[in-house]
Amino acid sequence: MPKRASLLDGEWLSGRVSRTTREGLFALITLAAIVATFTRPPVQQNLAYNHFADARSLLGIPYFLDVVSNLPFLIVGLAGLDFLRRTDNPRFRIAFADPSEAWPYRILFVGVALASFGSSYYHFAPSDNRLVWDRLPMTIIFMSWLAATMGERIDRSTGLRLLPLLVGLGIYSIVDWHVSELRGSGDLRMYIDVQYLSILAIPLLGILFPSRYTRSKTVFVVGAVYLASKSFELLDAQIYALGHIVSGHTLKHLTAAAASYLILDMLRKRGLAPHSRAMA
Repeated sequence: MPKRASLLDGEWLSGRVSRTTREGLFALITLAAIVATFTRPPVQQNLAYNHFADARSLLGIPYFLDVVSNLPFLIVGLAGLDFLRRTDNPRFRIAFADPSEAWPYRILFVGVALASFGSSYYHFAPSDNRLVWDRLPMTIIFMSWLAATMGERIDRSTGLRLLPLLVGLGIYSIVDWHVSELRGSGDLRMYIDVQYLSILAIPLLGILFPSRYTRSKTVFVVGAVYLASKSFELLDAQIYALGHIVSGHTLKHLTAAAASYLILDMLRKRGLAPHSRAMA
C-alpha cells in the first residue's frame, strides 16, 4: 500500500498547489515577518538577561552547571564533522545524493562545536561583551540549517549559493547588535529575525515543499525541541526554585544540544525519498 501523503512532508500540498504559488507564498510570508519586525521600535537587550538563577561554583568554575552543560555541543559538533568527513562511507553516500549538499551541514556542525566554547566563555562571567561569543555560533547554526533545508526542498544550487549569504547575514546581525549596544542604542531586531524567522521558515519549507530525502519530518521535531529549550531559558529561575537542583538555563543547553543531535541522527539514517529515486 503506498504511503499516504502528509501535510508535514510537503507532498500533500505539492500535489494540490503549483510550485510557483508555493514559492511565492514562502517569499510573501518571509517578507511579511521581516517587515513586521522592522516596523516595531528597536528592541533593546533586557538589563536582567545576564543574571542567571544558578550561580553556584564548583572546582573554581563560577556558574558551574551553566558552563559544563555546554560540553554536549562540542561532542555533537565533533561527531557531526567526523561523519561528514568520511565521504567514502556508504552512509554518507546514501545521506547525500550530491556530496556538495554536505557543505551546509559541515558549517552547521562547526557552529555547534563553537557554541560549546562561546557559551562556556560567556557563562564563566556573563556580560553583554561576552554574550557576542555566545550568540555568534548560534547564528551560524540557524542560517546553515536554513540553507540546507532550502537546498533539499527547493533547489540544490540555490541552497549552496545562499549558504555564505545567510551565514554572513547571521554573523552581521550580531555585529550590528554589538555595535549598536556600544553606542548606547542597542537593537536586537535583526538577530531576532535570524533566530526566530529561521525557526519559522524551516518548518514552513517542510510544509510547502517535499524533501528529496526520507526522515523529512525531523525538521519539525528539531524545531519543537529547540522551542522547548527556549521555554526552559525563560523559566530559568522558576525551574531552579524547584529544589535548587538544576536551573532552566542548564536544561536549555542540554535540550538545544539534543536538537543538534537529532540533525546528526537524521543524516545517519536518511536516504533518497521514493519520489526522488523515481526521478533519478
